[in-house]
Amino acid sequence: MATAALGTAMLALPPGRALAQPAPLARAIPSSGERMPAIGLGSWITFNVGNDAALQAECTAVMAAFFAGGGRMIDSSPMYGSSQAVIGRGLATLGHPDALFAAEKVWTSSGTNGPAQIDETRRLWGVERFDLLQVHNLLGWEAHLDTLQAMKAAGRLRYVGITTSEGRRHDLVEQIMARQPLDFVQLSYNPVDREAEQRLLPLAAERGIAVIVNRPFQQGALTRRLDRAPLPDWAAEIGATSWAQLILKFILAEPAVTVAIPATTRVDHVRENLAAAGGALPDRELRGRIAAHIGAL
Repeated sequence: MATAALGTAMLALPPGRALAQPAPLARAIPSSGERMPAIGLGSWITFNVGNDAALQAECTAVMAAFFAGGGRMIDSSPMYGSSQAVIGRGLATLGHPDALFAAEKVWTSSGTNGPAQIDETRRLWGVERFDLLQVHNLLGWEAHLDTLQAMKAAGRLRYVGITTSEGRRHDLVEQIMARQPLDFVQLSYNPVDREAEQRLLPLAAERGIAVIVNRPFQQGALTRRLDRAPLPDWAAEIGATSWAQLILKFILAEPAVTVAIPATTRVDHVRENLAAAGGALPDRELRGRIAAHIGAL
């Protein structure tokens, strides 16, 4: 049944054509210069499908479309239920694509338990090492950052970061960014949630810290609300054909942002998201117009 479901889902992928599409917008990771496609793939809720073979196959089809469209970064966490195992099954089915940039998190209050959790996460993904490990929502951050920095120094990890979401604990995030040698910070940002513009995004630019944007659509609540209104005609000026693309273009037009990681269960949506990294991005004036228009709806 799983094979049949995957085959059905994969029929949605146009043969060959996706591989021939232009390369998406890429941004440099400041600490290394490595370039990263500006649209990644989140897994919160969407990949937490348990042992349902049909839903697992749909997740694998999303991953296949993501890689075919030039995507690299997939992000998950021990907090995300079965998402890690679902990613691992998908990667195995797809032959462990070389393009993968594996971004994970450590999420336990005990610094002592961090290494064991990381090893279990790596087993679930089926990878030799992670590209990026982040302290999830700052839980036990001091001990975990010591662990991650030691892993990086030993060559067992490429990048170290911290995360927050929904505007929480920005004061502490700012302190850690100012004092610790971080490669990445992950935070929430979109035309409605703009608190990060005040201090965190400027500090990331100043300190050379890459920025991952989570919850670009407020876990779908923002796009569901906007879908009740028509897309403004002027969205065509930057090639946005949907609210999701307009939101992502707003986010990517912020120079400090390295990659946004929308989550989805649908192949058409992952393609739509990847397409937002193509074509023009809004200038400062148009970004203000986008935020004002969305805020008024």
